[in-house]
Amino acid sequence: MPHHDAMDELNSLQLVMAWVGISLAVWAFAWWLLSVALSDVGVVDISWGLMYVVTAGVGLGLSERVGPRAYLIATITALWGLRLGVYLAKRNLGHEEDRRYASMRARNNPGFWWKSLFMVFILQAGIAWIISLPIQVTITAESSPLNWLDYVGLALWAVGLFFEAVGDWQLARFKADPAQQGQVMDRGLWRYTRHPNYFGDFCVWWGIYLISASAGGLWTVVSPVLMSVLLLRVSGVTMLEKDIAERRPGYSDYIKRTNAFFPGPRRSSG
Repeated sequence: MPHHDAMDELNSLQLVMAWVGISLAVWAFAWWLLSVALSDVGVVDISWGLMYVVTAGVGLGLSERVGPRAYLIATITALWGLRLGVYLAKRNLGHEEDRRYASMRARNNPGFWWKSLFMVFILQAGIAWIISLPIQVTITAESSPLNWLDYVGLALWAVGLFFEAVGDWQLARFKADPAQQGQVMDRGLWRYTRHPNYFGDFCVWWGIYLISASAGGLWTVVSPVLMSVLLLRVSGVTMLEKDIAERRPGYSDYIKRTNAFFPGPRRSSG
């Protein structure tokens, strides 16, 4: 009987993984069409968090045995993804294309409008499919009571959401003040880390992983590892800070005073 249950669980996971992959590809294609209509590839940022809401929804819809852990991970995924999507929609829509994508467009013209489907949108869907593996595994796992590892994961997720949401809110207020135009944000959470939102994302995904590990998904560690690499070395800290010191006076001193990623006490810049 246990062998039969394990096979059912594997078959359910394979079904969910396949349909999540298809759903994310369709989702990416729809957002690509929107980007072509708006001539703005930056809408991909808005779609990113919402991809995980889609993943959780598809998983819940297909899974035959949904227990408390599955509902927990689907709920916290939806809260994280919806907050991020709404925040980025409010911040980005109605503004010109983000400089990162404008630069990519300039490098890949002519024909960037169709190249972006693969270079940006399908690529993002593939990355989201990998990163969402802990969600897919947890939703299809055999139901069992929550344990201490679930609560540690939930606590880490909550710390991450706090850093992301509060960091984004503090930065938005700072940018909305005309007196701060061209200044470096070094207050609130930004006093202790140069990227509280990225650190928050890091905590969110390691927290989700711990809940997946509690459901037997230890192997899904590829998800938070990939997210950590992206945040620290690819599309996060490294890309954002590549030339920011040249564009923003005072940022070099901010770098000397403030940790790049993990929060810590402020250092003397002298």
